[in-house]
Amino acid sequence: MMGSMSSGTDDGEDPVEVLRRWEDFGAVWEVVQRTSGQAVISLRRCDGGEEVSRLVSADPRLMAYLDEHR
Repeated sequence: MMGSMSSGTDDGEDPVEVLRRWEDFGAVWEVVQRTSGQAVISLRRCDGGEEVSRLVSADPRLMAYLDEHR
């Protein structure tokens, strides 16, 4: 899992895969802000507590994934 605060997916990583991997490790995520063009997601520890990282993306696949997992 990610160990530091970060924003975005500048490394070219698929944001949907980031969320799936996060879930696979038993951690939780929460949508902090969402507009029609971008989402900001808080990646939190397994107990839902402390924020470990943030994911910021405008990827249409991420938006569809969020719609499916409300």
